[in-house]
Amino acid sequence: MSKLGFIGLGIMGGPMAGHLIGAGHEVYLHSRSGVPATFTEAGGIACDGPKAVAEKADIVFLMVPDTPHVEDVLFAKGGVAEGLSAGKTVVDMSSISPIATKEFAARIAELECDYVDAPVSGGEVGAKAGTLTIMCGGKDAAFARVKPFFELMGKNITLVGGVGDGQTCKVANQIIVALNIEAVAEALVFASKAGADPAKVREALMGGFASSKILEVHGERMIKRTFDPGFRIELHQKDLNLALDSARTMGLSLPNTATAQELFNTCSAHGGAAWDHSGMVRALEIMADHEV
Repeated sequence: MSKLGFIGLGIMGGPMAGHLIGAGHEVYLHSRSGVPATFTEAGGIACDGPKAVAEKADIVFLMVPDTPHVEDVLFAKGGVAEGLSAGKTVVDMSSISPIATKEFAARIAELECDYVDAPVSGGEVGAKAGTLTIMCGGKDAAFARVKPFFELMGKNITLVGGVGDGQTCKVANQIIVALNIEAVAEALVFASKAGADPAKVREALMGGFASSKILEVHGERMIKRTFDPGFRIELHQKDLNLALDSARTMGLSLPNTATAQELFNTCSAHGGAAWDHSGMVRALEIMADHEV
């Protein structure tokens, strides 16, 4: 059994850490809001900060909301970097900037430690089921070292390339998901406004070339108006900001991604930042003055 650390026990990180504990590993835990008793009762060991986690664990996993949070956990006073010793591995499973990821990895490498970026897709359901898709960037040896632990948390695990490539892959994933949600929302608003039954339209489309996981899952949420998270709009906004910021840095235009972001912005302006991202349909409904 291995000595592991896990920092960030939120909606995603909690179940992920739980799988590591459930497999019998010695897991040292820290979370900004405290470590719930359920984790220590299951065998996890609570620590008073990131430094303490890094001192005790050989591999430290991070699952926190955004780029500034990762930087703070790693490099602020009492952070992971202060507790590392040569030969340890940092694994960031958050969804953050690919550019910042490369900078963080370089700083960790100066401490003679490895860094793997490994953002995930699959949401709370996938985290609880241990079926996440995990997109990884890092050295082959570091990936091989941590892959057995990824296999406790996910099913589709891919080393995409070097450090930062996992985050780039996750940004690409979020572009595709957002644009598919937007397409399904447009189609259902169009069908409903034209007088057709959107539930029957979705049923028909599920048997054709337009069929997709987004139409299946998010289309149903749009029709039933179940926008409880889920994956919150504010988190998808964060990911699309990463896409648009990176695109500007590369001199690249992402016009449809920008449109999807504007629709998310409209939802947030109407109190929907915490809705599931299928709630994007509300922005189109507001413009059409018509509910699906």
